[in-house]
Amino acid sequence: MKALVFEAPDRAGVVEREAPEIGPDEVLIRSRAVGICHSDFELLEGRYIIPVSYPIVPGHEWSGEVVEVGSGVEGLRAGDAVVGECVVGPEGRDHFGFSIDGADAEYFKARGEWLHKLPEGTSHSVGALVEPFSVAYNAVLTAGGMDASDTVAVIGGGPIGLLTVIAALAHNARVVLVEPQAQRRAFALEQGAHAALDPAAADFADAVEELTQGRGFDVVIEAAGAPRAMASALEIAGQRARVVYVGIDVGSSVEAKLGLIQSKALQIRGVIGSPGIWPKTIRFLASGVVDPTPIVTSTFPLGDALSALDAARDTTSNIKVHIQAGA
Repeated sequence: MKALVFEAPDRAGVVEREAPEIGPDEVLIRSRAVGICHSDFELLEGRYIIPVSYPIVPGHEWSGEVVEVGSGVEGLRAGDAVVGECVVGPEGRDHFGFSIDGADAEYFKARGEWLHKLPEGTSHSVGALVEPFSVAYNAVLTAGGMDASDTVAVIGGGPIGLLTVIAALAHNARVVLVEPQAQRRAFALEQGAHAALDPAAADFADAVEELTQGRGFDVVIEAAGAPRAMASALEIAGQRARVVYVGIDVGSSVEAKLGLIQSKALQIRGVIGSPGIWPKTIRFLASGVVDPTPIVTSTFPLGDALSALDAARDTTSNIKVHIQAGA
């Protein structure tokens, strides 16, 4: 079978491998759609957030079809469409597609307890977006009680930020994207965002003032993970605003007006991933209230996975790139 393998830091290739054999607690899955994430590049560059070893098959945003079920696995059978969680193992010590071989192969294996069945009629393209959408959905839920009375700023127009825009719109909020790239701002407007602002524009502060009628944003969700953007969340938040940090930055520092936390009585939460809400996320997506698939801007066959990686690096042309191993 074909597999995309990160053979060592900064060395990737599509190789032929034997299909994996499963144990009694495992499931053999045929890959159908796999998303490329920024963290895949961190893995390729040798700087992932937990210890990993090479060679490794990436792929943690995936959807697939059950081929074979181990004798100890209940509730699954051949032909089921499934997705699987990334943070797995005791106390989340392993990350699927990072410390454990992932889904960028024609066939791969996973433990039964990591898997969730997709409702009938849910496409594999949607299935491969469950993982990133669950992160965005978690950020919106963490903001608490979002509705049409809220003007919400989403900082950062990457895949998580744009999926956060989509999730917040589904809660009837008035949503504003804050993002320097014009094409990402245009995409947010196409999805129904009320406005999209360039944080580097000379009139940015005036635009925030006008959009919020001088009170600042009721909710700010920081999805960029850039230190300056993280600091700016405090500045554009209104009195008693809910501020949620979902963008990831490890080890950087920046000046921030921390006194605003107290003077504005801000409610600040940090979220990491989406523990415990995958079933709810799947039901939400299956309801049809949102369609996240427009963020998938390019799709490549598994045999052309290296070109898929190049396309995913080109953030001016692509938002989310998918790899497909089969129809």
